[in-house]
Amino acid sequence: MTTAIHLAGPEDAPRLLALVTACHEETGIARSEDHRAAALAPLLEGSPLGAAWLFGLAKAPTGYIIITFGWSVEHGGMDATVEELFIRPSVRKRGIASEVLSAISASLRGAGITALHVKLDPADEATQRLFARAHFKPHARAAVMTRSL
Repeated sequence: MTTAIHLAGPEDAPRLLALVTACHEETGIARSEDHRAAALAPLLEGSPLGAAWLFGLAKAPTGYIIITFGWSVEHGGMDATVEELFIRPSVRKRGIASEVLSAISASLRGAGITALHVKLDPADEATQRLFARAHFKPHARAAVMTRSL
């Protein structure tokens, strides 16, 4: 892998928060900075429910990926979901996302994760192609529905 990737910790909070803010602004997710910081803090402090990785230069990362964990009877054990994947627009289309997905998938498989899922915007064909190239397949029996609590 040519793209450096590291598990984000508390010391990475300002850089990760800036990237998450950029991602949310680009995708139209309206949340306050306090909300984002509070949502990221457990991941940076080692929550068993998820993790964040930064990639690129440590002091000036080019992007991040957030993975959350769950349990799947269908897949026979612990599974994971790509919650967010973002790359700065200026460095997109260089294969970084593919490298990151490959490295994260191998790492998760090595840790016993049985499946990696992603929720995609049905209108975002470019992102669908990216995940298809990374060996993700549509789930014939599932559509995502959400109830906020």
